Amino acid sequence: MSAVCGKSVNLHPLNDCREPYGASPKHLEHAQASGPATMKTHTMSRIINLTLSPKQAADAKYYTSQAARTLHVREQNIALLRIVKRSVDARRGALKVNLSLEAFIDDEPQPAPLRFDYPSVDGKREAVIIGAGPAGLFAALRLIESGVKPIIFERGKEVVERGKDIARIQRNQGIDPDSNYAFGEGGAGTFSDGKLFTRSKKRGDYNRALQRLVFHGASPEILYEAHPHIGSDRLPRIIADIRRQIIASGGEIHFGKRVTAIKIRNGRVAGIEADGANIDTDTVIVATGHSARDIYEMLDDGGVRLEAKPFAMGVRIEHPQSLIDSIQYHSSEQMEYLPAASYSLVAQIGGRGVYSFCMCPGGFIVPAMTDASESVVNGMSPSRRNSSFANSGFVTEIRLSDFEHLRPKYGELAGLQFQRELERAARENGGENQTAPAQRVADFVAGRGSSSLPKSSYVPGLVCSRLDEWMPQFMSSRLREAIRVFDKRMHGYLTNEAIVVGVESRTSTPVRIPRDAQTLMHPDVEGLFPSGEGAGYAGGIISAALDGERIAEAVTEFFKRRRAQRG
Repeated sequence: MSAVCGKSVNLHPLNDCREPYGASPKHLEHAQASGPATMKTHTMSRIINLTLSPKQAADAKYYTSQAARTLHVREQNIALLRIVKRSVDARRGALKVNLSLEAFIDDEPQPAPLRFDYPSVDGKREAVIIGAGPAGLFAALRLIESGVKPIIFERGKEVVERGKDIARIQRNQGIDPDSNYAFGEGGAGTFSDGKLFTRSKKRGDYNRALQRLVFHGASPEILYEAHPHIGSDRLPRIIADIRRQIIASGGEIHFGKRVTAIKIRNGRVAGIEADGANIDTDTVIVATGHSARDIYEMLDDGGVRLEAKPFAMGVRIEHPQSLIDSIQYHSSEQMEYLPAASYSLVAQIGGRGVYSFCMCPGGFIVPAMTDASESVVNGMSPSRRNSSFANSGFVTEIRLSDFEHLRPKYGELAGLQFQRELERAARENGGENQTAPAQRVADFVAGRGSSSLPKSSYVPGLVCSRLDEWMPQFMSSRLREAIRVFDKRMHGYLTNEAIVVGVESRTSTPVRIPRDAQTLMHPDVEGLFPSGEGAGYAGGIISAALDGERIAEAVTEFFKRRRAQRG
């Protein structure tokens, strides 16, 4: 089978000393983990672990000399030195950076360039994918590797045009319901942050997913950083490269095509309807993301079984980045050598989890609504994380019992309605256009209104509002108490220099599309494959991508079973 765009990527050193942790030496390359990429085996490398000051860790010449000393070799005998992992230790005492380095001495075998081969699938067996987010795109790439032609239908626009619509939202010039922070090429994560951390590594090959992103243009740093992050400014270019690859291999992507029906006959997928056009297919991957409410309603109206599930909602909380740095690093020294500090907080309050979510150091709060009647906020960070603000989702568990009163009317979509009602309440209390309701943190905890608000990263604008007056009491009371608890762990977290902004409601979907544990198909509909965040099986870019790959492999097995049955 011929290869299409089977390019190789040599992982070149960083030469920009302005990057976090400084520059690398000219012989330093970055880590590659094993996976489907073509690589030479190498058994002669040595791993060195160094604990250094931030300044030392930023000085490639220094840690190269330390590596040589540890190995008892001369520096010039190190043929290749690459970072395997890098993390900051600020738990106690002086700040330290832990570096794991892989060294190759003299003529020891070195890793081959990173490579993925995508065959031509023009004229091959087809599978339809609804949605061009990470689940849909990675499913498409994996299908191509398996010799299957993906045909993607995406309601939104390609990533460049989508960026223009998002800019208009920031300027309070209206919302395109099909092209915004949630909808369009790349999915909800494209213009929100680009975090690549996941707790679901057992669901697929995590390293392979990172390698694939590097192959399509991501920085090799994501292969070794403790909390890898692409950045909302770089991710669109990677998404565009993936699209070009899919098309070059013979796949199809149709933008501006909202799927309005999935046709089912005798318990089997028979086709889809997209903006009035009928497309025959017996295999559909539903990868529509957590905000495609019309898809849930379409499936529900068509008698496809859905399940209500718990989720989480709350607010965005924003502090000055300098405050978070001082709390986390316990020092103002050597800050130029360290990245913007982050945090992860969780507590049990009144028997429920309250936690930080999608923390964005050096980032911005952004408007994430998909309809003009809603107020929804999310967070993002550029690759350099150089904003003067740090924001995080700050949410509490929402249980099935919390929206039981809506079940008689809305059935399994009751959680969706509960979510929608809070977003509309936020809109009513947030003023015109995309302005959002906000309150100083200390005022929120004390139960008093704020007469003014500090500077914020939220461009459309903020309006003073008592969030506890329109937010469900069980939510506001737990958020208040959690802030008190978190302040004991991060002294200074409870401050009127910080604000809470409403609402953070799209942490995950309140609806699950069930699927069989073995076939990964819907239990009642042959050929229907739910995937990603919107189906209730992922919670971020990488976990959605991994789930998309799993589904693609399940589709391939489905085709094999059908061929066997037909003889």
